[in-house]
Amino acid sequence: MRLIYALILTLLASLPARAEVDIQEVTSPGGLTAWLVEDQSIPFAALEIRFRGGASLDPRDKLGAVNLMTALLEEGAGEMDAREFSRATEALASAISFDASRDAVSISARFLTENREATGALLRAALTEPRFDAEAIERVRGQVLSIIQSDLKDPDDIAGDTFGKIAYGDHPYAFPVNGTIETVTGLTREDLVQAHSDVLARDRIYIGAVGDITPEQLGSLLDEVLGDLPEEGAPMPPEAEVQIPPGVTVVDFATPQSVALFGQPGIKQSDPDYFAAVLLNYVLGGGSFESRLMEEVREKRGLTYGVYSYLLSRDLAEVWMGSVASANDRIAEAVQVIRDEWAKAAEEGITEEELEAAKTYITGAYPLRFDGNAPIANILVGMQMLGLPIDYIATRNDKVEAVTMADIERVAAELMDPEGLHFVVVGQPEGLKSTAPSDG
Repeated sequence: MRLIYALILTLLASLPARAEVDIQEVTSPGGLTAWLVEDQSIPFAALEIRFRGGASLDPRDKLGAVNLMTALLEEGAGEMDAREFSRATEALASAISFDASRDAVSISARFLTENREATGALLRAALTEPRFDAEAIERVRGQVLSIIQSDLKDPDDIAGDTFGKIAYGDHPYAFPVNGTIETVTGLTREDLVQAHSDVLARDRIYIGAVGDITPEQLGSLLDEVLGDLPEEGAPMPPEAEVQIPPGVTVVDFATPQSVALFGQPGIKQSDPDYFAAVLLNYVLGGGSFESRLMEEVREKRGLTYGVYSYLLSRDLAEVWMGSVASANDRIAEAVQVIRDEWAKAAEEGITEEELEAAKTYITGAYPLRFDGNAPIANILVGMQMLGLPIDYIATRNDKVEAVTMADIERVAAELMDPEGLHFVVVGQPEGLKSTAPSDG
């Protein structure tokens, strides 16, 4: 395994250290702003549109409204019912998808240059003239309810929901994107129309486009697709107050293997120390088989097939998370080893060798993200939503390389909180009991 890892590092080291992407800022005649990477090498383009807010805008008694509304956008628009809309998209050899997350509703479109205007007309209809037919509502509602019922029996989903309630309290992040059986069952067509006007508004749009399209053509397309949307949507939720108590929460679930999520407060991507935290996390639990957690929990002790940590940065909260699964009679040992490694990193940081290996991987892997029009369009939108400068792609790896051992040691001491880690364990773990006051 170490030989394979060394070969990967050698390959990455031979790749360009930065991704060469020429981004233009485009403003449409109607005042919409987008970032464009023009590439006329093939007659094809990708468009990514994101509306900030997403499922976080659901009223508490209407959980799942934004998710259900978004799923219905391709189920008929204007004069077309669901089948006719699907056939029209296929006839153009276009791909249009809609997705709702906690922070955004996303629309992705890919189309041939010759079908740009026709695809734009379909997008416009879906976004401004959704039908919300009764038959489509009931059919998609049934699909969502089936997903919710399945999630209620999934240890990973149970752990995620439980951790969310502990970390985010009464904030929208504590509640499921799909909603609950009760709230989704009760949603009316009027609720979906309201969710549409709450989310799909011009004051929260972020746009990325890549491919065979000029700034003038993009501006015209955007005004056609988005120009008739309402100017303002619903107010955004406040920042979440992440308050994760130390301890353990055990959720009894009949299974031979316990699933655990663990975490502590994280760090904003806008923080000057963010890349120090990224490198630190890579060494600790983000580097797959070469991470310390994988070495100690899996390789040395055989307690799990996999253990990982990651920096979870949302629009309104930041958490440093991790996950592990182990047999009920061994999960307590896995939890203790993770705590010990967290404490060791907090006290001692990492080695110079580990830092350089992490830098090599993280800078070398970065250009691999730019492997097509659609991934690049998605990256452009993400950059805008994070408030990153337009030249960020060219400077990002320089920021990684600039991190010093002193930065790592300082961030490890300041950010890592081994005593404050909270573990949510779903299963029937031996030797673990709920300890935190919030367990109820």
